Amino acid sequence: MTASSYPGEVSGEVPGEVPKEGFSAVPGYGDLVESSPDALLVVAEDGTIRMVNTAAERMFGYLRGELVGSDHRILLAEGFRNGLERLFFNLRRDAHSHAADVDDETDTAPVEAYGVRRDGTEFQAEVAGSIFVTGDGTGNGTGNGAVSMIAAVRDTSHRPENDDSLREAMSLLSATLESTADGILVVSSEGEIAGVNNQFLTMWGIPREMLATGDDEAVMGFVVDQLRDPAQFVEKVEALYADPAAESHDILEFRDGRTFERYSRPQKVADQVVGRVWSFRDVTAAKVAQDRITRAMADLAAQSAQLKALAFRDGLTGLSNRQLFNDSLASALAGPRGTAVDVLLLDLDDFKEVNDILGHHAGDQMLIEVGRRLRTCVRPNDVVARLGGDEFVVLLVDSVEPEAVAARIVDSLRLPVWIDGTMLRPSLSLGIASIGEAAVDASELLRRADIAMYAAKTAGKNRYMRFQPEMMKALVDRNDLEAGLRLAVDNGQIAVHYQPIVSAGSGTVTKVEALARWARDGVLVPPKQFIPAAERSGLIVEIGTEVLLRGCTELKPWLEEDSSRSLAVNVSGVQLQHGDFAELVLAVMESCGVDPRQLVLEVTESVFFEDDCHVIQQLMSLRTAGVRVALDDFGTGFSSLGRLQGLPVDTLKIDQSFVAMINTGTEQLPILNAMIGMAHGLGLTVTAEGVETAAQAGYLMNLDCDSLQGFLFSGPQPEAALQPALDRAARAIAALKGVRVPGNR
Repeated sequence: MTASSYPGEVSGEVPGEVPKEGFSAVPGYGDLVESSPDALLVVAEDGTIRMVNTAAERMFGYLRGELVGSDHRILLAEGFRNGLERLFFNLRRDAHSHAADVDDETDTAPVEAYGVRRDGTEFQAEVAGSIFVTGDGTGNGTGNGAVSMIAAVRDTSHRPENDDSLREAMSLLSATLESTADGILVVSSEGEIAGVNNQFLTMWGIPREMLATGDDEAVMGFVVDQLRDPAQFVEKVEALYADPAAESHDILEFRDGRTFERYSRPQKVADQVVGRVWSFRDVTAAKVAQDRITRAMADLAAQSAQLKALAFRDGLTGLSNRQLFNDSLASALAGPRGTAVDVLLLDLDDFKEVNDILGHHAGDQMLIEVGRRLRTCVRPNDVVARLGGDEFVVLLVDSVEPEAVAARIVDSLRLPVWIDGTMLRPSLSLGIASIGEAAVDASELLRRADIAMYAAKTAGKNRYMRFQPEMMKALVDRNDLEAGLRLAVDNGQIAVHYQPIVSAGSGTVTKVEALARWARDGVLVPPKQFIPAAERSGLIVEIGTEVLLRGCTELKPWLEEDSSRSLAVNVSGVQLQHGDFAELVLAVMESCGVDPRQLVLEVTESVFFEDDCHVIQQLMSLRTAGVRVALDDFGTGFSSLGRLQGLPVDTLKIDQSFVAMINTGTEQLPILNAMIGMAHGLGLTVTAEGVETAAQAGYLMNLDCDSLQGFLFSGPQPEAALQPALDRAARAIAALKGVRVPGNR
């Protein structure tokens, strides 16, 4: 320390190590140091007080033994406790910079501080310092000796310029500098490091020894080596020093994954730029969090796009779904007045059988192929949607040929589809509805297309039909019929009438057919109207069970008189689809006490169209129990005579349309002759329906037809009128006995 620092300060070098017992033991220093009015302290590099003089005891109120070995910061007020550390740092840096002039000690300008006495009172002070090396070494930190600092503390509270606001400002500045989470670096205009806080050293991992050397280039190299893009860092620094008044904010990316925000502003004194202040903030955690948020947002956006696609696309076929179709239809209807809007609604005919026979996988493949073919029949911008199940819809906007599109769609499905080695021939029923002069909403347009589709299905399937107003009336009538039928079934208003069947051989009535009848508002509803309605609604199961139960109950006395007599009951294919049908029939027979061998179930050819194993098994099970099976309305379907040999039937009932061809009894009807002859050749009995004249009866009897049924003998009668009907039938057959029509054998 120079002699000009304070009056009474030591001058010159202190050779060797300073003894621990105090300044009095140091030759040449004892009296001078102990008589100094300033408090003198020797502070080690770790902040420990190693020596004090008498003035220090007096100034701070501690005994020498209490101070030696204590942390020097107990003597400094809050906000100034890191002041000596910064002074120490500056002294070491200056020592390195001026090593040629000062070997073992150096000093720097005094700093303002506030001291704290033992009793807690504070006083304003000024601290000057000088470093030296004890042991073998130099003050520039390059040797092996221990570096210490002699601090001289002078009480300046007596100075008139003492200002509490200055103390408060200094305290606030020091506290702020050390308490901030940012790393602070101050560099002079000459490019020298003027000051740092502890956070800066911690963030960058810079050793204090490196800073103490004053080698700013070494510090810069240490910093740059940690960065991913050192060239950009240096370029930014050079640009800022080229423009002293400039400010900047940028991001530093570290090799180890850390991220710092860097702020830089000019340091000014009285509007004069004297240096630059650098502030570094570790935003690694925030950056990681932000990256995660960004990735999460990107994932959410991708998921949202995927969900949006799923929300408007059919997952199986990739076509539009119901929601997208509804939106597209609403948009089309909201377009300019006069825009042509056509809706083509379709579903596959008998699609359920594909699932039942080949499984749902085959059904899915069928739907995918149908969707593909539909897309080839329309324009790229036309909407093709799957509404669910096997129901599809096409939306045409500004199309001049909706019927041509419908025809292409129907034709496209006539080509077979191969699924798992099986050839299928799909077909569809399609309805067209269009915007006309009277505006309609989306739901009404769809309803009209649905009505037209149902009309196409009723007309024979595999075709398209355009909506006509009269179709609406047909739909209303159909719904009204089904609603009335359900009410009739619930209220027990389905009646059973009986029609005798006579045996041509014995001339007696050996069989009676039970027929369901419905009187609505006093008028009989034709069976051809309400039976299909019952099958559509599923009510046929309840009606069929009721007819069987009442027939067995009401005809039981007549059946018991002769075991050769039997009761015939019509059975729908819908009934046969129920898995417990055979068990139900046998349970009814047992509960009524009727022999199953006296029951004949009449089924139509349609129940055998698909070779339904379940239906055939049920009929075979019933035949094993003694029940006989008759094939009703034979000749009106598509079965061949050769196919009869494999069907579980006992009797053929020739449809009345063939009987009606007999007018005089002299006709040559080879088809009718062949039907009866073939049936007998297969071991089957034959019953002719619709016999109304004696000529028809005689012709059939000459062909050895086994049984006859028709109005010639009796029409269907309620149970109360059954006996008179039986008597009338017996008289009619008796009158025919022995009649031979010429020309027939």
